[in-house]
Amino acid sequence: MSLQEADILKALDAVKLPDGTPLGASGRITGVMINDGKIICAITIEAPEASAMEPVRAAAEALLRKLPGAKTVLVGLTADKAPTRAAPAPGATVPRATSKPASLPGVKHIIAVASGKGGVGKSTTACNLALALAAQGLKVGMLDADIYGPSQPKLFGLRGKPKLVGPRMLEPMERFGVKVMSIGFLVDEEQAMIWRGPMVISAITQMLREVAWGELDALIVDMPPGTGDAQLTMAQQTPTSGAVIVSTPQDLALLDARRGVTMFQKVNVPILGIIENMSSFCCPNCQHISPIFGHGGARLEAERLGVPFLGEVPLDMNIRATSDEGRPIVATEPDSPHAQIYKRMAAQVWASVTQGTSARTAPRIVIE
Repeated sequence: MSLQEADILKALDAVKLPDGTPLGASGRITGVMINDGKIICAITIEAPEASAMEPVRAAAEALLRKLPGAKTVLVGLTADKAPTRAAPAPGATVPRATSKPASLPGVKHIIAVASGKGGVGKSTTACNLALALAAQGLKVGMLDADIYGPSQPKLFGLRGKPKLVGPRMLEPMERFGVKVMSIGFLVDEEQAMIWRGPMVISAITQMLREVAWGELDALIVDMPPGTGDAQLTMAQQTPTSGAVIVSTPQDLALLDARRGVTMFQKVNVPILGIIENMSSFCCPNCQHISPIFGHGGARLEAERLGVPFLGEVPLDMNIRATSDEGRPIVATEPDSPHAQIYKRMAAQVWASVTQGTSARTAPRIVIE
């Protein structure tokens, strides 16, 4: 018999809240999703309760793993609103903790690939950059942090679910020499992820820190598009070596790319460079080059912002086709002109990272 939400709530009555209330009957369990042995749910909390409720979350997750038929379990904490604080004086700075973000054991460098908006080819770029770094002989992992639109399982041609290693750690999937973890492995691909920001952050944190990544030279993080709470928290809580911003050439996309650059700069994450994706289209029949989305805008924006420009990736049917087939072009056509573009960009990124961004401290955010 398959598991139902009522079974989950009944089982969770064995877990007690700090005040002794059974968790299942407390009304705090939300967002229950059950699919083929995969169980995902959230515990609603007030923001100040986060530390005290972490043992409850861990106990709930451990208990659900023991249910008959349970294969993969993810329990998160979610808060609807932040704690109330006195408003800062105009022009005042809000101090942040000065301790370093907790490192990820075995991972030398974490590189974020981000965009100010969706639809600019960020995930395809992240996938091929990861493969290009692996082609240099580096040990590379890919974290698909785009919770609402996970693309890496499709791009890498991976299906199935990760294995459990020990009581809580998941073993990442692997293809083309890259270790991959994505929420897409844990939920049905047609399942809508209707989660609030704190639940998303909790899921990203678990995929980051409860995965047996092993020894990696670089972990590429395919960030969610935009500059919201999930992106900001990820940047602040993770010792990120740097960020790559992906944009298309037109002014509308560049406006959002500019916001992405600003966000990372405000949280003290180095900008490794901007990539202009879908830069131009070369007709395969007449060889005429058409700047469908414009051309050169990202280069000019990089110069204006004083950050590196990594290069241009054309709008090409072969890149699209190999991505849709789960056969990314850097892995399956490594000597093609387009694969060489990704490899050159990856070499620049790696050179910037290894030339020495030191471990950073959490930033101070200025209220302007």
